[in-house]
Amino acid sequence: MRRPWRAIAAWFLFVGLAVAAGVATGTDSLQNGSVGESARGYALIDQHQAWTPAREYGYLHSKTLSTDDPAFRSAIADVSARMREGLGSRPTVQLGSDGHSTLLTGFVRKFISIDAFRSSVLATGASHPQVTVEETGDISASDARDRVVDRDLHRAELLSIPVTFIVLLFAFGALVAALVPVLLALTAVAAAFGLLGPLSQAFPMDDAVKTVVVLIGMAVGVDYALFYVIRSREERRRGLASHEALERTARTSGRTVLISGTTVAIAMAGMYVIGSDIFNGLASGTIAVIACAVAGSVTVLPAVLELLGKRIDRGRIPFLPHLRTDTSESRFWPAVVDRVLRRPVLSCAAATALLVALALPALGLHVTKPSDQSLSSQGEPALATLGKVRAQFPSTAEPAIVVAAGPREQAAQAQQAVLRLEQLAEQRGIAHRPFTISTGSDKASASLELPLSGAGNNKASRRAIATLREELVPQTLGGIPGVETAVTGVTAEDVDFTHQMKHGVPYVIVFVLALAFVLLLVAFRSIVVPLKAIALNLLSVAAAYGVLVLVFQHDWAEPILGFTSNGSIISWLPLFLFVVLFGLSMDYHVFILSRVREAVDSGMTTDEAVRHGITVTAGVVTSAALVMVGVFSLFGSLSSLELKQAGVGLATAVLIDATIVRAVLLPSTMKLLGERNWYLPRFLERLPRAELESPPARDPG
Repeated sequence: MRRPWRAIAAWFLFVGLAVAAGVATGTDSLQNGSVGESARGYALIDQHQAWTPAREYGYLHSKTLSTDDPAFRSAIADVSARMREGLGSRPTVQLGSDGHSTLLTGFVRKFISIDAFRSSVLATGASHPQVTVEETGDISASDARDRVVDRDLHRAELLSIPVTFIVLLFAFGALVAALVPVLLALTAVAAAFGLLGPLSQAFPMDDAVKTVVVLIGMAVGVDYALFYVIRSREERRRGLASHEALERTARTSGRTVLISGTTVAIAMAGMYVIGSDIFNGLASGTIAVIACAVAGSVTVLPAVLELLGKRIDRGRIPFLPHLRTDTSESRFWPAVVDRVLRRPVLSCAAATALLVALALPALGLHVTKPSDQSLSSQGEPALATLGKVRAQFPSTAEPAIVVAAGPREQAAQAQQAVLRLEQLAEQRGIAHRPFTISTGSDKASASLELPLSGAGNNKASRRAIATLREELVPQTLGGIPGVETAVTGVTAEDVDFTHQMKHGVPYVIVFVLALAFVLLLVAFRSIVVPLKAIALNLLSVAAAYGVLVLVFQHDWAEPILGFTSNGSIISWLPLFLFVVLFGLSMDYHVFILSRVREAVDSGMTTDEAVRHGITVTAGVVTSAALVMVGVFSLFGSLSSLELKQAGVGLATAVLIDATIVRAVLLPSTMKLLGERNWYLPRFLERLPRAELESPPARDPG
């Protein structure tokens, strides 16, 4: 690195341009990630302007008064008047089966300030002390959900930086060395955030993409910086001058970063195979931040290390215990590896048995959409009230929306078909009255809302969607010539999304494994290394799935993690976890195997190289794993069940990969295979050869 200041200036210029591009284009948010028939239904509603207005509810209940008491009726009248004034429509009244509760339902017919409307309704409670007045609804509950999620994500994003810094302080024991990886990761994330703007013009981004970018960006950015910082320390300890040490680091760890980053990006690209707007946005965001982290690692990071030289170790904190990142000081991992290498068959069998045992519960994995209970109220009364309302009044359940559009001359026949559909839905027990029908602005279309039986996320609701699509709609509206129909709604979205995922998952797996195999084959010139790496990483991912099932499909962990189990895993999570976990697991694997390959090329036997490679990478892998486990664990404390499951799954897989796989399965399988680890068929000898500058065969004593 002859001109470090130029490299630093170029990096910050790139970050600035990326941020400016994001500001100039803005980020195009994904409005709806539905697929299949549900997406077609929403398109019909948009085309014909057949949306049902939002609903708001007034919920009144009393422990002492019945709904027939004059005091209770007076409260109903007052709340009804406030709702009529605020919404522009007269609310309907439903009496609860317990005789002590009432629900008022009003449609929003004009623009309202939801906070002012809620305050107006709730204020009536002061005049009726014996009646509890609560308010919730489509807008108020949606705003409350957004506040809870945004608050949680903001807290997790803010905490991820100090958690990362504290772990790195313990890793290095020095302020400067801890700051360098954090700053690289933060600038890479900033650049990626800027690039989200232009990318979103082609792939609209869900709100969750930014959080995923922070998670992945901090993880890989810190990983790659650790690769460089610790390797340059190691080369200096061998006696090389600072500049020479950095040059060798660039030729060895720099290559490893490129291979690792490409492998992780390939895994993320697997999400494109599904063909879902949600996954397209996630793939684009994660690939962008990985590319930025790799670019920063091979440009600005060497420049910073060149300028710092030995000053990278400044700011040492006295008496602060830290991980032994220098191979001469490491004791724990060499002792573990020595024991594994002495008994490779026993070690391999025991570790495999443990991971298989953890993976077995994944055979019972059940996926579904988030339920109303998947998000705790977290100080948001509108969410708590909505749970009570839906439990007591089935007509407020998530509806299936039947959309129909056709020629105006068929309107009379369509009206009769709608009435017949309503009768059949009620007779079959798949929906609860009252039903709501909204006519399109062109008078040639309509949408019918049928509140579904069940909780919207259970088998009953999903069966109801199937019954509507396969039987009731074809028997009624579907039989009218020229009428186009579709069944959509939240539950229908989940049915279609889950179906598309299950159909696409095999293609994703084949895509990711095939490209990862080719990349590792070229990188290590061995057919055994990529096959074994893929097998070990799949085993660790399967174990993480099993842990998710054990924790979240049962109720024993509810008091520990603060959630209510719905007996399932969030539908998008298994595929997302597969690509992320496979990519991050390969990250470690490539880093360790690169050191093993270097040692073999420098003259060590495979046994010696395995011990050497795992020992010298112990500090960086342990530090990186602690960073990721710490950051991912933050998400296990959030309110959203989706984010809890993602955090626990990611943290579990990283922990498994950094301990059982790295310290036991990898060395034991390499010991058993011996020189066969590097087997390459003759017809593949023409593969390009990676040029490595090998380190000394032995560390100086």
